[in-house]
Amino acid sequence: MTDSSSRLFRRPTRWLVAAALGLASSLAMAQELVPFTASYAADMKNIPVNGEAVHSLQANADGTWKLSFHASMFVARLTEESMLELDNDQLLPLSYRYERKGLGRGRVTTQTFDWEAGEVRGEHKKEAFSLPTEPGLLDKTTYQLALQRDLIAGKKEMSYRVVDGDEVEQYQFRVIGEQRVTTRNGQFDAVEVERVREPGAKRETTLWFAKDWHYLLVRLSQVETDGQHYQIVLKEATLDGKPVIGNPVRSN
Repeated sequence: MTDSSSRLFRRPTRWLVAAALGLASSLAMAQELVPFTASYAADMKNIPVNGEAVHSLQANADGTWKLSFHASMFVARLTEESMLELDNDQLLPLSYRYERKGLGRGRVTTQTFDWEAGEVRGEHKKEAFSLPTEPGLLDKTTYQLALQRDLIAGKKEMSYRVVDGDEVEQYQFRVIGEQRVTTRNGQFDAVEVERVREPGAKRETTLWFAKDWHYLLVRLSQVETDGQHYQIVLKEATLDGKPVIGNPVRSN
């Protein structure tokens, strides 16, 4: 609920009317999931070989959703898939699978969220594990969807509890500004968000989300601990079945 809505409730009125208004406001702020498919060009600095990635959210016939990310670069392949549902405007991951092939040994991580039993069961690095669930717990793809939804809601600082491998970690983000991002599909007015890490951390993650397109990710930049830098930039996308088209590129 916004601060302006809260001020309305301070005016003298019957509590029942206030409660009804509060319920209406909450329902108005509820966010439906919007399906999308976005393809990105991926590149790694100092290596003259490009790759591609596809990120998508699709509805299933049973009312659940599938969120997936597939990337290929050089001889490496990476796939992440989550099954989730929206319950009272809260994202609930149901299952998660990560698979990496190439660049040395492959890796598979699986997670199953049993909310009734209060347990996350899975396998990581060929070892079985079990963790207790907690309110708001997410996996490594559904937190990205939660981040978009929080940006739509106007938040500037975001924090998530995420099952990362076989343990729960705290992911923190903050909005650091706005920027016009140039892609193959035009320019987008974007919110710039950074992952907040411990002081002195060498890894850096910055993301840009298109304000006029349901905060779709249009660019991601990652600097690893060894200094290697890679990024993905939007090539084309559809949002709720409609093509995503940026503004004409401005010349300097």
